[in-house]
Amino acid sequence: MPDGHTIRVGTRGSALARAQTAAVVARLRGLGLAVEVETITTVGDVRTDVPIAGLVHEPGGGDGVFVRELERALLDGRIDAAVHSLKDLPTAVPEGLAIGCVPERVMPFDVLVGQPGMTLATLPAAAVVGTSSVRRVVQVKALRPDLIVKPIRGNVDTRLRKLDAGECDCLILAGAGLQRLGLAERVTAVLTPPAFWPAVAQGAVAVEIRAADIATRRSLAALDDAAAHAAIRAERACLAALAGGCLAPIGAWARTHGDRLVLGAVVFEERSGSVRSAAAELEAESPAAPPEALGIRVAAALAERGAAAMLGRMRDRASQP
Repeated sequence: MPDGHTIRVGTRGSALARAQTAAVVARLRGLGLAVEVETITTVGDVRTDVPIAGLVHEPGGGDGVFVRELERALLDGRIDAAVHSLKDLPTAVPEGLAIGCVPERVMPFDVLVGQPGMTLATLPAAAVVGTSSVRRVVQVKALRPDLIVKPIRGNVDTRLRKLDAGECDCLILAGAGLQRLGLAERVTAVLTPPAFWPAVAQGAVAVEIRAADIATRRSLAALDDAAAHAAIRAERACLAALAGGCLAPIGAWARTHGDRLVLGAVVFEERSGSVRSAAAELEAESPAAPPEALGIRVAAALAERGAAAMLGRMRDRASQP
């Protein structure tokens, strides 16, 4: 970076967003770079009274409810980098922007938070599970149709307060968020594939920049984790090929086995009280194969197993007033 240049980093104001940003900022400062942080409020932060899926038909809603204002600040030059939870970032990055780096990924799975020893299997009938994610809702209903799912929005600390106040019997949250907030002791069960699939790019953070800002890109290069970046490229390519947005009930998980990349993904559809799913899991052809190629292959396998029709029906229903 030029002498005296300060990298202005944008973040949402939630405790989790600030924790993620603080980790990135600490590493940049460790490289001897000057960094300032600007907090920016997004639509998703303001409209906590509506389930995320319910924001689709509202002004500024749909995919990107947690990132759009940060991206606008990037394009306007107010900030030089924006730190996002990658699962919130639409696969179509706006023209003029790019993902500058993907630091090391932490736990990619969802977790159950409840009484000690509690699991999805041990919950009593009619227990109340708190979550607003469509992907999580359909998976809970598929595994335990006798449970009651209650929409709960808000930051992690807000949801935990609602649990502790008795508004539900347990929560389903991203394990990464609890880890980053130092709250891993609240986890009572980890929900892993193939029984329970995480969101695309869950557990990963992206630092987004202006595509033409070569200086900032070079500064971020030391923070990039090659394995994490390859995994999320495969997952996001699968999501994009399926034409599924951040809010679609699609789960995916890519990981390296030696020098090979493995990607599994699933699409869910709830119709008439029952849940259907299509799943596929493939390995990359070779270590040199682009991660995106693996994502496209898995998406094609899912489409052959009925996922394309399922997503089409869901989009048709979502477009109805």
